[in-house]
Amino acid sequence: MTLSKRSVAVITGAGSGIGRAIAIRLANEGIAGIALSDVDELGLKGTWEMLGGTRSKVTTHRIDVSKLEEVKQMAEAVLTEHGRVTHLINNAGVGVIGTFEQISIEDFEWLMRINFWGVIYGCKVFLPTLKRQDAAHIVNISSVFGMIAPPEQSAYAASKFAVRGFTESLRHELAGTGVVVSSVHPGGVKTNIARNAKLGANTPNEWKDQGAKFFDKVAQTTSESAAKTIVRGIKDRNPRILIGSDARIISLVSRLFPRAYLEILERLSGHKLNLRTK
Repeated sequence: MTLSKRSVAVITGAGSGIGRAIAIRLANEGIAGIALSDVDELGLKGTWEMLGGTRSKVTTHRIDVSKLEEVKQMAEAVLTEHGRVTHLINNAGVGVIGTFEQISIEDFEWLMRINFWGVIYGCKVFLPTLKRQDAAHIVNISSVFGMIAPPEQSAYAASKFAVRGFTESLRHELAGTGVVVSSVHPGGVKTNIARNAKLGANTPNEWKDQGAKFFDKVAQTTSESAAKTIVRGIKDRNPRILIGSDARIISLVSRLFPRAYLEILERLSGHKLNLRTK
């Protein structure tokens, strides 16, 4: 087990959603310290206030994970204030609404810098510290869209497939060390990612509202339930953590039917697999 009363966790994207719920869950486990990071300063403050009555030492770090220098500065601050890091949870993520033709190259690059490079920067900067611990854990949040690639998700799926591939390769490289590596694949989790998604450069304005309504309808798992599953996966040293019954079905169908999974999943769910309403 890599989780103990001496553990210190760094959580990106901790200002809301799954990141906030993981922070609360880890604080309830009584770990020594939690370093919260997010670009949303108000959200960070909200999470910090929720953890005020816990025994864990909690610090906040407003950073943009897409900027390597800011990740390095956070690492220095965390080590100064907590003395060590045993758990890195790369959770920060964003979405872009639109087809590949509708979104711009700049939209695609913006998403990849956060969803993919943010994970790379976090792992690269914190890995030397993690390897010095008796036991440590890297948890990278991918998605079910790191296993399947529906239409209108070209940028998001590209980033989440990349996170999955990187995480699995890193897991194999670190086998035999004290660092466990896990890839997390949430299905529909009730967060604000769809509502906060960036509208593509040439995507119709009405798609954003349609997408948010569609996501609210299909997202059945709460952030709290997702965090519970993730923390259990950390304790079990699970290399692949699936969140929700939809994620388990998607994982199975995509492996059994790699060419026809989209049609089968749409038939099973009764709706098209896109964020907007047709």
